[in-house]
Amino acid sequence: MRKTPLKPVISFLLFLCLKILFMEMGEAQNTTSIPVNVGVVLDLEYFDVNIALSCINMALSDFYATRGDYKTRLVLAIRDSKKDVVGAAAAALDLIKNVEVQAILGPSTSMQANFVIDLGEKAQVPIMSFSATSPFLTSIKSTYFFRATHSDSAQVNAISALFQAFGWIEAVPIYIENEYGEGIIPYLIDSLQAVDVRVPYRSVISPSATDDQIIEELYKLMTMQTRVFIVHMYGYLGTRLFAKAKEIGMMSEGYVWIMTDGLTTDFLSSPIPSVTDTIQGVLGIKPYVPRTKELENFRVRWKRKFLQDNPNNIDAELSIYGLWAYDATKALARAVEKAGATNFGFQKANVSSSSSTDLATLGVSLNGPNLLQALSNTSFKGLTGDYHFVDGQLQSPAFQIVNVNGNGGREVGLWTPTQGLVKQLEPTNSTSMSGISTAIFPGDATVAPKGWEIPTNEKKLKIGVPVKDGFVEFVAVTKDPSSNTTKVTGYCIDVFDAVVKALPYALPYEYIPHAMPAGTYDDLAYQVYLKNYDAVVGDVSIVFNRSLYIDYTLPFTESGVSMIVPIADNNSKNAWVFMKPLTWDLWVSSFFFFLFIGFVVWVLEHRINEDFRGSASDQAGTSFWFSFSTMVFAQREKLVSNLARAVVIIWFFVVLVLTQSYTASLTSLLTVQQLQPTVTDVHDLIMKGGYVGYLKGSFVREILLGLGFDESKLMMYNSPEECHELFSKGSGNGGIAAAFDEVPYMKLFLSKYCTKYTMIDPTFKTGGFGFVFPKGSPLVPDISRAILNVTEGDKMKQIEDAWFGRKGSCPDSSTSVSSNILSLKSFWGLFLIAGLAAFLALIIFIAMFVYRERRDLRPSDPTASIWDRTKNFFRIFIQRDSTSQTSRQMELTDRNGISLPSMGVPSPSAFSVHTQFPEDPSSTDYDSSPNRQSPQEAVINIDQLTNQNQERPTALEIDHENN
Repeated sequence: MRKTPLKPVISFLLFLCLKILFMEMGEAQNTTSIPVNVGVVLDLEYFDVNIALSCINMALSDFYATRGDYKTRLVLAIRDSKKDVVGAAAAALDLIKNVEVQAILGPSTSMQANFVIDLGEKAQVPIMSFSATSPFLTSIKSTYFFRATHSDSAQVNAISALFQAFGWIEAVPIYIENEYGEGIIPYLIDSLQAVDVRVPYRSVISPSATDDQIIEELYKLMTMQTRVFIVHMYGYLGTRLFAKAKEIGMMSEGYVWIMTDGLTTDFLSSPIPSVTDTIQGVLGIKPYVPRTKELENFRVRWKRKFLQDNPNNIDAELSIYGLWAYDATKALARAVEKAGATNFGFQKANVSSSSSTDLATLGVSLNGPNLLQALSNTSFKGLTGDYHFVDGQLQSPAFQIVNVNGNGGREVGLWTPTQGLVKQLEPTNSTSMSGISTAIFPGDATVAPKGWEIPTNEKKLKIGVPVKDGFVEFVAVTKDPSSNTTKVTGYCIDVFDAVVKALPYALPYEYIPHAMPAGTYDDLAYQVYLKNYDAVVGDVSIVFNRSLYIDYTLPFTESGVSMIVPIADNNSKNAWVFMKPLTWDLWVSSFFFFLFIGFVVWVLEHRINEDFRGSASDQAGTSFWFSFSTMVFAQREKLVSNLARAVVIIWFFVVLVLTQSYTASLTSLLTVQQLQPTVTDVHDLIMKGGYVGYLKGSFVREILLGLGFDESKLMMYNSPEECHELFSKGSGNGGIAAAFDEVPYMKLFLSKYCTKYTMIDPTFKTGGFGFVFPKGSPLVPDISRAILNVTEGDKMKQIEDAWFGRKGSCPDSSTSVSSNILSLKSFWGLFLIAGLAAFLALIIFIAMFVYRERRDLRPSDPTASIWDRTKNFFRIFIQRDSTSQTSRQMELTDRNGISLPSMGVPSPSAFSVHTQFPEDPSSTDYDSSPNRQSPQEAVINIDQLTNQNQERPTALEIDHENN
């Protein structure tokens, strides 16, 4: 019998054993994975929710595919909230009580999350919502709520940056009337006001509003000036709003629409042509997600998976909510694993079952605190960027600014909390391009609208103008009896007309006279605040107290309050008029310098010049005579010292300038009319109790009271003629001594009475004249720019010439009131030069004197006192210098009557014979000094001369009798 081979049987048995072994190992491995129940509460009827669910499932698949060693596995328990707050709360209660979920993903809306968060806090079950964005949820302050998306308040700064970039100053938010819509409004308004953007109106749309109600609200918006609207609502309501806005013409040129990120994501994630056609030119805000390789790979895989599960939805696109759901699911899976695989049960509440409710019997998760801590510490790189929670909130991301064109959105800029509005993001060490790219606005406008317009169905602007009696050159209201029409004219009116014509758009308006029988300009400005007028045009001053409730444009006139006083001829032709050309300090300085120069000349000349010798009184008289005679250049004394000559030459120049200036000033005082103001100082006027005037109804009254004027000393006037009449009476006769008013009024007054009054400093600063508009009016910036345009051109000069006359028709009062008095301030430089020259000459002379007389100055007695040494110094100082050539010549002349020539200096009478006799005293060479030889001495003893002074040259013997 043939044996059956055993090899095939053995192989089959071995294969069977290995298969059983691997199956047991797999079962053993599967038994080590701990299922963790996680609830999902979403509105399953929404298309975006299906996208989010597919992302949640893919997140679990991707997460555990690379983490086979994790012990926990999330098991999803999905519930439908049925688009209802109660339904969401019931679903969450069922998941916590019956399924005992460890966490809940969802719910979809902020209103639903408000109730679910309370349940999670009570049961210590973390609630992670990736679509509830209302800022109100933060105020709940629940530690078990994690917002796996950003708050709506994070985008308000990006919206306000758009207003700054385009220069819009007003906005109207249009939002849905529920917690989602109202949650962003306080943050949005605060952010807009921080950049000086006004919100004059808020448009609230009910979630159940009909088309007629939406159209009615839109028509109301059309009657307002604001043309910038911020829309914050759900997609289904936003679709209807934009459709009706386009229907009534509000998607045309001049309008600006801005969508918050909710609408932008709903409309542009999966664009529908019928929807995008109604929002052409709209700006949108949406979270910025950086493009990475991981994101692109996931987008491809998700598209493939979603089409497999939903083959009919071929146009579906991955939205930001799907990415947040993906990252939130991964974060939860990480946290569950980190929290540990124990204590997944619930601690039941100890309540009576007969009287308890579902909420009363709600247990508490034993693993809740651990999972809470793990979620708070979770951090990783997700598809949306860096993913980590701070106080239960994701960090504020960057936002993308898109402009709807065609069938999608075009990026025109980005906003980040650190860089602001930029065209594109750059690395931190690079410089980003600030600003925003060109956007196309509704109506295919490429130029940004100004953001406001005068509604076409509104009446003309009502411009209030003051009706008054005086100063009609500024504003005048006249009535034509024949036609019963009112005509408004004046400088202010012409300026406003020119300014409106300079605007880049048409501005219809009409003037309405406002009578002010007893009112003030404050009352007129307050009418704008009461909305009785749209603006006020006239001579209205810009003052602080009015700016609290109205807005001013830039001033169109000079600013300041000045004082007008009469002028009179102050030139009194009295006996002392010759003293007026110089001030007292110049008189004193000149007199002192005459004395000083005379003293310096005496010091330099008295030892070598016989003209400056003699008795003390003779020397003093000669010195001061010489100095003062230089005023008319009549000095006869000759100067010998070069130092003295240098000093006198400089002094001659000073005297020449001083005398010529004195002559010119005195001539002006005697011949020209000297018009001087009767009052020069406000404080003197207050101390003397003088009466002053001010224009009726002007704010100048408060300024005068603030300066210290007594109220009884204030008098009102209505016109320049009345002011002139008060001046004519005088302060003591029912008139005034000065008038205070704004510079434009004063200049008009002076143009009529320029020869009688003048404007005196100081000028108190004010704002000038400006046009009045309501607080926050968008017209103010445009009107102000137009004022600059007009004032910088020739138009303003033409208007001024037309109403006030040409400049030069009346001389400037500041030039007619001039002073011819000369002060030390004008000559101190000359005095300084002369003084320095004289002082330097003295120093040189003293140094030379001390050096030359050093032997005689040295005392013979070393024990001599200082007083003795001083007397010795002055004794030598006042003596004639016998060593000088001039002194030798003088000495020879004095003794012998012969004048010898100085060495090197030719003389016309080198040898002369003095033949004067007493009977001929008229001779010019007659010397009556007691030292002179008597006339009887006819012959000069030459030997005696030689013996007396061997150093002198031999004299000729001349016999007087031979002559």
